[in-house]
Amino acid sequence: MSDYINTEPMQEMFVFETTQLIEQLEQIILYGEKKNGLESQINEIFRIMHTIKGSSAMMCFNNISLLAHSVEDLFFYLREYKPQLVDYNYLTDMILKVIDFIENEVVKIKNREEPDEDPSNIIHQLADFLSDLKTSHPGDGKNHHTPEAGSAHNSLSEDSYAYKVVITFEDDCEMESMRAFAVIHALQQVASEISHFPEEITDNDSCNEEIRAKGLTVRFLSRLPESQTRQLLEETMFLKELTVECEPVSISCEKQEEAEICLSGNEEEVTGKNAEDSINADKITNLSKQNFISVNIQKMNKLMDLVGELVISEAMVTQNPELNGLVLDSFRKASRQLRKITGELQDIVMSMRMVPLSTTFQKMNRIVRDMSRKLNKEVDFKIIGEETEVDKNIIEHISDPLIHLIRNALDHGLETKDERKAKEKPEQGQLILEAKNSGGDVCIVIKDDGRGLDKDKILKKAAELNILQKNTGELTDRDIYSLILLPGFSTKNEVTEYSGRGVGMDVVTKNIEKVRGTVSIDSAPDMGTAITVKIPLTLAIMDGMIVKVGDASYTIPTVSIRESLKIDKRSIIKDPHGNEMIMIRGQCYPVLRLHEIFNVHTDVQLLEEGIIVVVENETNFVCLYADALVGEQQVVIKALPQYLKKVNGISGCTLLGDGSISLIIDISGLVYSKE
Repeated sequence: MSDYINTEPMQEMFVFETTQLIEQLEQIILYGEKKNGLESQINEIFRIMHTIKGSSAMMCFNNISLLAHSVEDLFFYLREYKPQLVDYNYLTDMILKVIDFIENEVVKIKNREEPDEDPSNIIHQLADFLSDLKTSHPGDGKNHHTPEAGSAHNSLSEDSYAYKVVITFEDDCEMESMRAFAVIHALQQVASEISHFPEEITDNDSCNEEIRAKGLTVRFLSRLPESQTRQLLEETMFLKELTVECEPVSISCEKQEEAEICLSGNEEEVTGKNAEDSINADKITNLSKQNFISVNIQKMNKLMDLVGELVISEAMVTQNPELNGLVLDSFRKASRQLRKITGELQDIVMSMRMVPLSTTFQKMNRIVRDMSRKLNKEVDFKIIGEETEVDKNIIEHISDPLIHLIRNALDHGLETKDERKAKEKPEQGQLILEAKNSGGDVCIVIKDDGRGLDKDKILKKAAELNILQKNTGELTDRDIYSLILLPGFSTKNEVTEYSGRGVGMDVVTKNIEKVRGTVSIDSAPDMGTAITVKIPLTLAIMDGMIVKVGDASYTIPTVSIRESLKIDKRSIIKDPHGNEMIMIRGQCYPVLRLHEIFNVHTDVQLLEEGIIVVVENETNFVCLYADALVGEQQVVIKALPQYLKKVNGISGCTLLGDGSISLIIDISGLVYSKE
């Protein structure tokens, strides 16, 4: 078999599927621990480990297969015998060790390294645990039979069955031959006299096409009844349709031959009420399934780049300066249709790249669980808004920052049980991880009810490091709290496993800035700390309002614009410090002149001569002053050159329809600079 199969695509699929199964298993284990037991999840854990065992054995990753087999044996005993006295805390710790081991090995496989760690220590622990269970709960042995590997090959009981099954895989699942081989490998554990069609399963196009067109047909003898056989086969990945025909047979050869003759008819013919009911049941089951295909993220990025270029090209055609003054009704109509189709294509591609934060958020359960036990702190960890979706590329950048923030909240923020008791707080601390949409951005908030940040301690440390750029009296609370984001800043005197080395928070800032995000901190003594990470929904395309300032063009994100208007002299006032303000419907808003901020020459100096764009950032409003509005259009966001990334108030640039460059304004940066 191995002589014919190119293992590289098989390894990629193995890594993908095993990673998903391990993540699912970890969440099941952590959920069961919170509910004080794993009884209700035993079947699901058994199924996952059975799948991992089969796929890893097929790929010849024997260390993973042996470990998964040990876990499968343990949970088979738990499922069949249902012992009453089980130390689920110890069991949880062992399964988490198994998860960590398999994760590390899968990372090696992903990096084209040999998975060579020795799992014997964990296997011995699992075997000892299973032995203790059998000693304390031997069972009566009447209703429970532990299947031994290869037992089906040796003999058949009086209650044996002859099977014919037809398996059809989902469309576009790819590598059908590999999946067929996995099915046959799984059946070898419980069946004998196995034959299959196609007879030669090799990794080539003809075999894949044959399985794709006619499905995989397998005939075999087994002691398992139809219900268990069907359950085993339904665990097949990317299963689209399953047909099972079953006939009881005697142990005699005559009966076996008769049963095989009964099931060896025309493969296209399905007769009898049982077969019809089976097909109908499969159809009902398939209605609830969603069809998914896996796509390489690099291909998605390339598709997004092409859509971005298409948006630019569409703008260059429809806004070509040579068309000015021409009456082209048919062209305008066609261009509107093109714009509509381009917009729909962009929305679809964007939705394909959007993934929920749930996977990233659920990973934090393990971190909270492990840290709270080592720090001896009781923590009530809540996740809110995990269904919020962001761009796939953004998720890859925010995982590490979130881990740092969660660890700091547990180590720095939450007090010990004794400290909380002395402050008359509940012994169990609160830690909340929340995500919510805010215009065109996503806000992720990490909030605890711990000791809060000590402003005096932060200022003292900042003075020692000589990093204060303003007088202490000029600093707002937010300015002081933001000092902890600087490199090398730490107020902790002791170096521990989790903190005190002065690294971590600056990593948060750097990673968030890579995706054009911001970090803000609010805190109150003995009330807790809330760290808000604000990130854009996507890094690729956005709707923007183009404004003119002198000879330069700037793009303001449409989601941040509240309104745009012309004003008269009577609406212009000044505050006691001489700053310009505008009165709009009884409310005063500060004015930011874009030509002054970006040092651009313009002849339009009077506020009443230009245009005012009122923009919003969280709860703050400011008025941006520009020469004129050019119009609204979709723009493709391009990163600034490396040496321009620190420009305050600019988040990127874009190419306009006439070929000129427009800088994209960072509203958050402008608002904070005004404060």
